[in-house]
Amino acid sequence: MSRLTPPKKEELDPIEIASRDEITDLQTKRLAWTLSHAYENVPLFKDRFDTAGVHPSDFKSLEDLAKMPFCYKQDLRENYPFGMFAVPRKDIVRLHASSGTTGRATVVGYTKDDIDNWADLVARSIRASGGRSEHMVHITYGYGLFTGGLGAHYGAERLGCAVVPMSGGQTERQVQIIQDFQPDIIMVTPSYMMALSEEFQRQGIDPRTSSLKAGIFGAEPWSEAMRGQIESTFDIDALDIYGLSEVMGPGVANECLETKDGLTVWEDHFYPEIIDPETGAILPDGEKGELVFTTLTKEAFPVIRYRTGDLTRLLPGTARSMRRIEKITGRVDDMLIIRGVNLFPNHVEDLVVATEGLSPHYVLEVRREGIMDELTVRVERDPENPGDASVAAHLQKRIKGVLGVSAKVELCDPGDIERSVGKAKRVIDHRNL
Repeated sequence: MSRLTPPKKEELDPIEIASRDEITDLQTKRLAWTLSHAYENVPLFKDRFDTAGVHPSDFKSLEDLAKMPFCYKQDLRENYPFGMFAVPRKDIVRLHASSGTTGRATVVGYTKDDIDNWADLVARSIRASGGRSEHMVHITYGYGLFTGGLGAHYGAERLGCAVVPMSGGQTERQVQIIQDFQPDIIMVTPSYMMALSEEFQRQGIDPRTSSLKAGIFGAEPWSEAMRGQIESTFDIDALDIYGLSEVMGPGVANECLETKDGLTVWEDHFYPEIIDPETGAILPDGEKGELVFTTLTKEAFPVIRYRTGDLTRLLPGTARSMRRIEKITGRVDDMLIIRGVNLFPNHVEDLVVATEGLSPHYVLEVRREGIMDELTVRVERDPENPGDASVAAHLQKRIKGVLGVSAKVELCDPGDIERSVGKAKRVIDHRNL
């Protein structure tokens, strides 16, 4: 099957290939506006700046941003629903919210200009993935208060694509629609893409024969091993998209098809920092830490030095002038500490996907036996090539040898691990239940 091709230079927004000096100048001007806008219109930011003894007028260059205090998800929860808005309610044209499953929901608002910028940036992200106006985009991200579905939808339309607003669920019908409508691009979580592959095979269809040429995957961390699995299963290019509702939604950063070497941050709208999650100190580019964002153009819901909780590192630009972030390896709050060893689900995923006889469907279960933590990796057998007890022993040995963690591996029959139409649940921590 033919794949999509990267955009030509003349198809890009000029800022994508501008000089670093031009990008820095634009960021400095926009940051100065954002700091003043947030300070003057959001009580939390005024109080926090005043307490820290800083003022927007102290900002003269990008380095001065480090003087400003952080913003946290808890701040959004405590100001539910509209306490973080920087414009009057009459100027809000859209509301989105988190599920609130781990606490009070976070609510974000958008002005008309915010929505326009969001659509432009998702369109830019789809174009970076090889998308063009003549393509059809099948969207399985959830619609509604979740930002994924509508964010992808308006971006694809802005690029001029035909949109299939399928949303999540109805897996059997998803495959039927893909077969009947012949879309070129799918936007979906990586875990649900593997669920779709199972449905293709259940219906006796080789996923490699589908019309799909590229997939744009987000909403959950996924490994390079999973990328390889998806690309070989469907014969497509698998691109990573990044976003979070507190900063905008999908389209904050995206991989470029010509390199697939990390996600280009759209730095004309978002200023990234990497900090030590323990101390808050800024880390130099290239060092891994917690990703922090300051919005540069958001009117309704500006955030200053928002701590995302995502772990990555900043890298120089390659396909574009703007800097990249490495694929997200996990979240600060997803990290498990098992007998003194730090462990992320993606670490185990790499080993699962690389093990013959296993499917990529797994879950980590943690229990405390006495004073000791016990880790069980429940993973499904590959329905086409089911592994036996020796496969479990092999994976258990690899987890110990590579990750330094003792774990029990439990083989499950195909379909035993719960499938998610949204973000996959990779960890069940019985210590907290």
